[in-house]
Amino acid sequence: MDTRQPKIVDKPWGREIWYAHTDRYAGKVLEVDAGEVLSLQKHEVKHETLYLQSGRMRFTLEDRVFEWRPGQCVEIPPDTVHRMEALEASVILETSTPELDDVVRLEDRYGRV
Repeated sequence: MDTRQPKIVDKPWGREIWYAHTDRYAGKVLEVDAGEVLSLQKHEVKHETLYLQSGRMRFTLEDRVFEWRPGQCVEIPPDTVHRMEALEASVILETSTPELDDVVRLEDRYGRV
């Protein structure tokens, strides 16, 4: 049995908890503070599925904008433009392919473009 501590990655909008990262898949918990916004972004290779565990968010997926509520999933294939804004403090479970650095930022509140 292999036990270890997850990797904590502080972000300007909250933090990520990387609990799995292998050559075949990755798993993260995203904790987003109320009022914060993640980058308008896409991924060239990374394919992810997100599950909103708690909170409430405004989700932009290509040209659609909708309110994302707990218990709902969103699949994001490569080259899909997306953004999340926390209407209240939110916790997201992310499962994806392992390319965690594959981020093309199109807009970013925190100057990371």
